[in-house]
Amino acid sequence: MEKQYPACLKCQQGVLIPLSDYGREGASIMYKAWVCTNPDCGFNIRIDNGEISRGRDIKESTK
Repeated sequence: MEKQYPACLKCQQGVLIPLSDYGREGASIMYKAWVCTNPDCGFNIRIDNGEISRGRDIKESTK
């Protein structure tokens, strides 16, 4: 069965895909962020230290 991701309600062109990360102690954090696949849109929603934020600029990590 193929996974289907939700459409981006901001641009109506991309879909939102989940991203995972690792916490400070090394535990995996599933679905820490959702980002739009349309590079011109840039919509994102994420969880940082228990707070939900959206619309931050997305940039590449130096790690």
